[in-house]
Amino acid sequence: MTNDPRLTPLAASLPATVPFVGPEARERQTGRPFVARLGANENAFGPSPWAIAAMRRAAMDSWKYGDSESHDLRRAIAEREGVSPENVMVGEGIDGLLGLLVRLFVAQGDNVVTSDGAYPTFNYHVAGFGGTLHPIPYTGDFEDPSRLIAKAKEVSAKLIYFANPDNPMGTMHDACTVVRMVQAVPESALLVLDEAYLEFADESVVPDIPIEDARVIRMRTFSKAYGLAGARVGYALGPKAVISAFDRVRNHFGMSRMSQAGAFAAYRDEEWLAHVRAEVIMARRRIGEIAAECGLTVIPSSTNFVCIDCGRDGAFAKCVLDALDARGIFVRMPFVAPQNRCIRVSCGTPEELDAFAEALPLALAEAAAG
Repeated sequence: MTNDPRLTPLAASLPATVPFVGPEARERQTGRPFVARLGANENAFGPSPWAIAAMRRAAMDSWKYGDSESHDLRRAIAEREGVSPENVMVGEGIDGLLGLLVRLFVAQGDNVVTSDGAYPTFNYHVAGFGGTLHPIPYTGDFEDPSRLIAKAKEVSAKLIYFANPDNPMGTMHDACTVVRMVQAVPESALLVLDEAYLEFADESVVPDIPIEDARVIRMRTFSKAYGLAGARVGYALGPKAVISAFDRVRNHFGMSRMSQAGAFAAYRDEEWLAHVRAEVIMARRRIGEIAAECGLTVIPSSTNFVCIDCGRDGAFAKCVLDALDARGIFVRMPFVAPQNRCIRVSCGTPEELDAFAEALPLALAEAAAG
């Protein structure tokens, strides 16, 4: 397909790609629904009943634009974090905030450092604004803070992307390691600390970072533990000077009234959050048992998904994934070796995991035969 000559040279140079193929798109391709939706790390246990009720009430006022400042939600987050509302920015999920952050800090040709195989949507934004990406391999299924910092210093990177807990492997570094990483960030760079899965991790490993530390911005989401992936709500925590910069480029009416109301209610329902955490712990244990029954091992996880090591290479794991797909089980896998020896399974309901348990040995046998 030829490019439209009206496109900018940068846009014309980019492939028309989607970072993830969604389950709905896959269902349309195959003409059948999935039996178990275990590939997108969604919260299968759902949002807080408070959030559902709040969104229903807010729907009556959907003729109004949402609060352009997300005032109530920002204040609630700030109070819990012990910071000022000026240290908090709310946006359309972490994905939306990452796009704005790259737009603010990365000009065409600027260098950016990430882990090879880490969250691809960040890479998508960097490419979209003309940045040059420097991917660093994982070390033993962990992102490597020392190597990320070393590369950032070498290339004078503007941004360093680091997810803790990590996606796609589910591994996590302790608080001391993250604090040392922040202290080593070069003056030219900003560390983007993606904490999308933080609520599933042990609180003892959450780093204590001063909110006005100019070397780091933290990204959080309501998509995972709070079960609001479809509402698209994320937030950033950082120094006021960095947070205020978002007002230069953000869509000020990008947050719907329903999304704001749902997130505000969900954030207050700590009992439901504890329930979700307990369900995830049980599901992680069940996935480990299913893997062990098939002679496989899992990567210890601090998230709401588990990576199962299929014991061979990426080609074999892809055959397993395809065989599961053919049986109505939606999972994903890392896309860079050697992590792509695994399949990644989200923490689903007992019924979904029962379906996965039935399909996995058949998929493994089919992959081995093939």
